[in-house]
Amino acid sequence: MIRTRILASAFAVLLSAGALASDHGDHAGNIIETAEGAGQFSTLLTAIEAAGLTETLATGGPFTVFAPTDAAFAAIPEDDLAAILADNETLTAILTYHVVDGAVTSAQVVELDSATTLQGSDVDIVTTDAGVTVDGANVVTVDVEASNGVIHVIDAVITP
Repeated sequence: MIRTRILASAFAVLLSAGALASDHGDHAGNIIETAEGAGQFSTLLTAIEAAGLTETLATGGPFTVFAPTDAAFAAIPEDDLAAILADNETLTAILTYHVVDGAVTSAQVVELDSATTLQGSDVDIVTTDAGVTVDGANVVTVDVEASNGVIHVIDAVITP
């Protein structure tokens, strides 16, 4: 019971830290539309398109996407990012490593120690009083609803 309260408090802190810069209202679009509307995922969306995953994330699911922001991608050296974008196999592995099958809400995430990604490997999930991390990336916004899943915003690109 105490663990649940601490975990709920950790996510409450994240929720109060800020939300996406778009109105999700009662008419959430699919994951791609929701990410487009947020205005902070242009690099992620470019990568998804380059890997040929747009249709899957627009029409499949439900999925949970741990979505790195443009700032997270900007932390990757430019030459390294260009190499990743040019290598479809590596790009697809990295992108699918950010996606979990099913819509996993923040209330469910805080109860997990790991989750299996579409890439096939597990991401480590750590919950503390300070917040939640996924493979070391901080979860900065939670439970952004989409018609085919949920997005949790992270501050770093994670790799398998």
